Amino acid sequence: MAVNTFKTPTKRKKEKAAPRRSIWTIFSFLENYVRIDGVFEQGLPVRYIPAILFITGLGVFYIGNIHYAEKNIRKFDQLRGEVNDMRFEYITLKANYMFLSKQSEVARKVEAFGLYESTVPPYKIIVKENEE
Repeated sequence: MAVNTFKTPTKRKKEKAAPRRSIWTIFSFLENYVRIDGVFEQGLPVRYIPAILFITGLGVFYIGNIHYAEKNIRKFDQLRGEVNDMRFEYITLKANYMFLSKQSEVARKVEAFGLYESTVPPYKIIVKENEE
């Protein structure tokens, strides 16, 4: 009679597949070596909630601060442009005023009203003290 024996499976040589390249290698590394599953087996531990809320608050504050700073930078650039425009306008008006206030220009403008420049130099009136 034949004896029953267990047949041991022979190992086949597996063909080596090309290594998979994945963009998730960092995440798979973290998943394999940083075992977070043990922390969350029974749900989210309550002791971590204050730290999570604090970090979330810091993140919201940081994002808000960046938006506020960028808004101020845009406003500053706009105001700088307005100041430059006003400065150019001031310089132009000042140059026109200086030109129009020259004696020759004033004399030319008032000729239309019948006024003219005096050709006689001014003289000094001397009053003696006892003639009053």
